[in-house]
Amino acid sequence: MKNPSKRITWKEISRQKFLMVCAAIFFVYGIVFYYVPLAGWVMAFQDYKPKDGLFGSKFVGLAKFKFLFSDDVFLRDIRNTLAMGVLNLVTTFLMAIIFAILLNEVRNMFGKKLVQTVSYLPHFLSWIIVTGILHDALSSTGIINELLVNLGIVDSPINFFANPSYFWPIVAFANVWKETGWNAIVYLAAITSIDPSLYEAATLDGAGRWGKIWHVTLPGIKSTIMILLIMNIGNVLNAGFEVQYLLGNGLVKGVSETIDIYTLTWGISQNDYSLGTAAGIFKSVVAIILILGANWIAKRAGEDRLF
Repeated sequence: MKNPSKRITWKEISRQKFLMVCAAIFFVYGIVFYYVPLAGWVMAFQDYKPKDGLFGSKFVGLAKFKFLFSDDVFLRDIRNTLAMGVLNLVTTFLMAIIFAILLNEVRNMFGKKLVQTVSYLPHFLSWIIVTGILHDALSSTGIINELLVNLGIVDSPINFFANPSYFWPIVAFANVWKETGWNAIVYLAAITSIDPSLYEAATLDGAGRWGKIWHVTLPGIKSTIMILLIMNIGNVLNAGFEVQYLLGNGLVKGVSETIDIYTLTWGISQNDYSLGTAAGIFKSVVAIILILGANWIAKRAGEDRLF
């Protein structure tokens, strides 16, 4: 049955005027900073020149998009962005859930708070610092190579930043190390909202810790997992810019460049603002399609379970 809808009256608006004012402020903020700048998308359909402006630049239709999809470099950057985006999504998403569940099982409160605090501190470090730590750890004289050589795993130090096959795993590891603790906070909050009586009932049924996790904890945070998954799927093409730009070099250029770096190269360095805008529009359209598709699949899966 549908819930009866409540009519919005002036009396109701007056009673909640503080909330209405707050909502109006955020509404105006969204219009000014999120929707008004979309007028700049017209540059993607022009041969934009700053001296001519948006209204004086020559209209070229879809010429910039045709150039994008005929450019082997852009197609390669799409591949790199998708690969790193999916890899980052899978690793950071799963690790955050696993970490939150395991941390919830810790019974010592001091140890639990200590681990949680230490785990989310890297989130506040800039990518400059993170990539600097990675460079030091993975250099030929870094701690990783020293351990590998001293343990006899390799005969000589590995140049991690000269081998393209190592670049994507390094980026994924950097994202996991930096964001797992922070992302786990949402799941820990969702776990605390689970009714404790469900765990008591599972205990009476003979369920151990793994049984409680599988039959109580995971179903209890399922809705949170689905919402965050849908949101994160829309960010697949936001695979990153800073970490790839800072860790990349000429030897791994074929696997390190993303759409954002391509946009920087053409939009800023080459002063082709129209091409950079076209690449940005492509990212936005793909993100919208991914979000709508993931939302549709989630709804269908929920309906199938209902019937």
